[in-house]
Amino acid sequence: MATAVETRDPRSCVAPDVWEREVRLIMRDHGTDRDLAERTFGQTIAYLVASAERPDVRMGPAPSVDLGLHSFVLDTINYTAFCDAVAGHYIHHVPHLPQENGSQPPPLRETVHTIRAVGFDVDHDLWDANESDCSQCHAGCTDSPVGGK
Repeated sequence: MATAVETRDPRSCVAPDVWEREVRLIMRDHGTDRDLAERTFGQTIAYLVASAERPDVRMGPAPSVDLGLHSFVLDTINYTAFCDAVAGHYIHHVPHLPQENGSQPPPLRETVHTIRAVGFDVDHDLWDANESDCSQCHAGCTDSPVGGK
């Protein structure tokens, strides 16, 4: 019998002022409305927490979630404090290029499964299972080479 996992709220993983700042940065940098920015940041937090808690799983973000990840990484003080709190160390962001060592990006379905397994809801609109341009980097944090990044 499967054990039920309590649903976690990504908002509980950062201070309210950090949540607000990151949502506003996503809105500013990517021209999204508040609802989409909050959903994006929520999935970014779920992804990062899952990466920290399950470093044994090869994970990568969908391009939509990658936008939130980039915004957060660039806000270095808040990102570093978050990493220290959830992982005990900085979660490095090392973009993968498809031509490097012939490696393949991790499948998004494994990432989505892991996020669910650690207790977060998955926003399926942001985790399009058909997207395959995600890529792995150190400690589960990933980047997408799509979109000129």
